[in-house]
Amino acid sequence: MPVARTDQTVIGKWWWTVDRWTLAAVLFLMGMGILLIQAATPAIAAHHGLHNFYFFERHVLILVPGVFLLFGISLLPSRLIQRFSAFGLAFFLVLLALTPFIGIEIKGATRWLDFAAFSLQPSEFIKPFFAVVAAWLFSRQCLRQGFPALGVNILLYLLIMACLVAQPDIGMAILISIMWFGQFFLAGMPVLLVCVLPLVGFLVLLGAYYAFPHFASRFDRFLDHTGDTYQTDKALEAFSHGGLFGTGPGAGSVKMSIPDAHADFIFAVAGEELGMIGALLILALFAFITLRGLWRATHENNLFILLSVSGLLIVFGFQTFINLASNLHLIPTKGMTLPFISYGGSSLLSMCLSMGMLLALTRKRYGLSDL
Repeated sequence: MPVARTDQTVIGKWWWTVDRWTLAAVLFLMGMGILLIQAATPAIAAHHGLHNFYFFERHVLILVPGVFLLFGISLLPSRLIQRFSAFGLAFFLVLLALTPFIGIEIKGATRWLDFAAFSLQPSEFIKPFFAVVAAWLFSRQCLRQGFPALGVNILLYLLIMACLVAQPDIGMAILISIMWFGQFFLAGMPVLLVCVLPLVGFLVLLGAYYAFPHFASRFDRFLDHTGDTYQTDKALEAFSHGGLFGTGPGAGSVKMSIPDAHADFIFAVAGEELGMIGALLILALFAFITLRGLWRATHENNLFILLSVSGLLIVFGFQTFINLASNLHLIPTKGMTLPFISYGGSSLLSMCLSMGMLLALTRKRYGLSDL
């Protein structure tokens, strides 16, 4: 039954105030993810001695509670989003600090905590929680109410950076830095810092190049196209094989030789099986969610909400860009998932959390009761 405009229940108010276009685009992305996970994982499951639908079943098993999480978070008023984010950041910051000491090492990095039945990547959950908390601190600083909000914000940022470098996870550190400095710029970054920041960023990247061999190796392989470029070569071959209309869902062959076809390189699977048209449709969905969210943020007169929405969308947009550009060999490869499409429990739940917050913060508000 349709929801009447006069319905004053929580669900009724939610339905008439939530951004239904963004919600529909997110649900469509989830559907595309289910389709591509089903197409990409049978060969990988067989390679690991598992049944064909192992990864598909686990993906759906995580996606179902993720949808409920997204829906539940989107019901909350902005003041509860703020408090929820503060508690969430405190909890996952502790886990992030412990990860280098008690986490499990995979491919030379210690980014996951093992809880018997599943593994957890705390840094994935730091992104949405820190985006909202940083937005609140920046907005408090602009109000100048005596609370040292900027100092606390800087300390939190440096603490998170130290924990990420210790793992090491340079890509995640760069992503969160882009988000934080983007919010800082919108909140009124000093002009001198705006001018100096590009030079500082270059020096930090240069330092990371000499300090972390794996980071330098990826840059060298990208610039010289020497060494192990197997994944990117296969990804480009998959796009070429797909052509304009693709081979059809499940009919791709190049995907079977891509090691991370279900995770970091799932967009290559989309390119092969759905073709350029299908790949552009996925790209359009990501662009629509990002641009529509930013457009709605420009109509906000509440600085906290404007900065929170901007931070969440900066993470969403740049994470998408990093994954797609890595698949197309436009930037050095980075093990970063494609939101709602790639296989990965922590990433999927984190993105459901982020979009739930986005939908909650961009709901139409009548009066000041929700602030």
